Amino acid sequence: MSNGSKENKAQNKGQWISILIFMLIGAACGLLILMYLDRPGQPGKSNLSFFLSFVLMFIGMYAALLIQIILHEAGHLIFGLLTGYRFSSFRIFNLMWIRQDGRVQFRKLNLAGTGGQCLMVPPDLENGKMPVMLYNFGGAIVNLFTAVVCTGLSFLCPVRSLGWTVLMMFAVIGLAFALMNGLPLRMGPVNNDGKNALDLSRSEEATRAFWIQMKVNELVSKGDRLKDMPEEWFAVPSEASMNNGIIATLGVLACGRLMDRHLFDEADRLMKQLLSRQNGIVGLYRNLMVCDRMYVEMISENRQEVLDGMRSKDQLKVMKAMKKYPSVLRTEYVYALLAEKDPAKAQKAMAQFNRCAESYPYPSEIEGERELITLAEETKA
Repeated sequence: MSNGSKENKAQNKGQWISILIFMLIGAACGLLILMYLDRPGQPGKSNLSFFLSFVLMFIGMYAALLIQIILHEAGHLIFGLLTGYRFSSFRIFNLMWIRQDGRVQFRKLNLAGTGGQCLMVPPDLENGKMPVMLYNFGGAIVNLFTAVVCTGLSFLCPVRSLGWTVLMMFAVIGLAFALMNGLPLRMGPVNNDGKNALDLSRSEEATRAFWIQMKVNELVSKGDRLKDMPEEWFAVPSEASMNNGIIATLGVLACGRLMDRHLFDEADRLMKQLLSRQNGIVGLYRNLMVCDRMYVEMISENRQEVLDGMRSKDQLKVMKAMKKYPSVLRTEYVYALLAEKDPAKAQKAMAQFNRCAESYPYPSEIEGERELITLAEETKA
């Protein structure tokens, strides 16, 4: 079986397992809600009262989901701090708190496929190694711990009571999160924590790549550009190493650095090469690389048939999901400006970009995107 077939099979397996887990969460929580509403010994209720109780319990289920997401990311933070990491950023959905200029600031970041993310500054490598397991498994550990605690506390409450129902929902959702993040799987476009931990445990090269990615994030948070970072961090891994999802991200960063240096022909050749091969680059990064290839095409030959080939159904779907991400907005602006030659649409895309830039957590990335926008406008002129 080819690496590509294995990769697709692993991704499909992860997607189906995640769908199954979410279905089981819904079924288990639905059963608990019905058990609460149909508990014995309660006085008769009107249809309105029954409906309101059902709605409140349904809201409670989603509150439990949100709290478990927060606890999951807090787990990464806690176990990261315990093993020598320093705080960098903490995100729940699109709400982000990031350390910049010596203080924690509030920003917004939309990243499709993730409910949250805790990024930290890693300790120095020692003999090519650093602690990685507890940081990666920290979220699943906390989810599992809360599931066990809530199950224990439920024995203190009468069965089917409000307290028992809420505690059991927390336990079910906590266990599901622990399995969904602890089992080594590719969940749609990204690897889960367990998959990252497994990759790191098998490869010192992956550990170094993981360290580089977190150092890059640290420097970007401080306002540095990819083009100004150490060149040795951006060496493209061997074809064999690129099959590892964590190591493969270095190839993506290498492309990003070439784009930031405005070495567009070289960047396009590398992106084309990486995208033509089956490797460990996750789907989201692949789609963002296609955005960069579209940009290079538009400021050079601007061939509509080539752009149409890049704007596949899957690509447009991801771009729609990432419609508040700077490089996607830049691509849409340049497409309206140079490919469609629609000034009104381009102006609308630029307005969206400017709104995104106001709260985006990484000003240096916005600076780089504005440079690319200016180059495209000069091309039009």
